[in-house]
Amino acid sequence: MDFHTDRPIYLQIMDFIIQQIVSEKLQPGDKVKAVREMAVELATNPNTVQRALQELEREDILFSKRGLGRFVTEDTEKIKDLQNQAVEQVIENFLAEMNKFGWSEKKASDLLGEYIERKK
Repeated sequence: MDFHTDRPIYLQIMDFIIQQIVSEKLQPGDKVKAVREMAVELATNPNTVQRALQELEREDILFSKRGLGRFVTEDTEKIKDLQNQAVEQVIENFLAEMNKFGWSEKKASDLLGEYIERKK
């Protein structure tokens, strides 16, 4: 967690968990760590972790089983949507950076294509 940014910690925790899901480090149906365990690891308040997990439940990214904990959604379409959103964000950031150089989307796309070809 970055305690020196304006982004609230609970949102950073949400981003971290979503990143774990998108990168497939957390699989559908996997149990997420308990609030207290996560709070200790992240050196943050348990209430902050709780808020992040509740928000993820509201967004149907996590679900609870009474007495067992919280788990990653088993809805593969939801996970695919999260992955697509992550890719779109990377592309938007890439295009924004290219725009700083005054390059068009076409030129950025051509350069990316050339880069990918060189890496093969």
